[in-house]
Amino acid sequence: MLLFNCILQVIISNVKLFQEASMSKKIILATVSYVVLSFAIAYPWHLVWFHDLYVEMGAVTRAEPIVALGVLTMVIQGVVIAYFYPFWYRGGNPIWAGIRFSLIIGLLIYSVMGPATVAKFTIEPISTFLTYHSIFQFLQFTISGAVLGLIFGRNITKEKREKKYLHKQA
Repeated sequence: MLLFNCILQVIISNVKLFQEASMSKKIILATVSYVVLSFAIAYPWHLVWFHDLYVEMGAVTRAEPIVALGVLTMVIQGVVIAYFYPFWYRGGNPIWAGIRFSLIIGLLIYSVMGPATVAKFTIEPISTFLTYHSIFQFLQFTISGAVLGLIFGRNITKEKREKKYLHKQA
């Protein structure tokens, strides 16, 4: 949790710097922040706090998880989220927009990692697994979405183009 708090403090204290970065730097930064924040939430959630419960339910069957594959999954998710967010953002509070976008994408990811998982593997009780998994992914996408919004901020380039276009028509 200390690592998580430190990461949030660094991001919050450098919001202006992040928002002035080029689009490619924002995508890289958003991807890295997604991976770091997701790992900071996922590792203790799955391997410390609720590990025994997940083993009991049959959701964890490996003695030693392959952490590298989990990180690779987060990198892929982070790149996709960071790349598509600027196309989706249409203005308004960037933090709320980041959270909304991340929860929409998170719902798609949840459908593969939640219900589809219990459909393929013997995990009992299903309701307990889905409850814990839903809470975990809600936290993951809410926190990472807020940071996503902070990193991209308001789409200043888009707003400047619109003002320039409106000014020419007047």
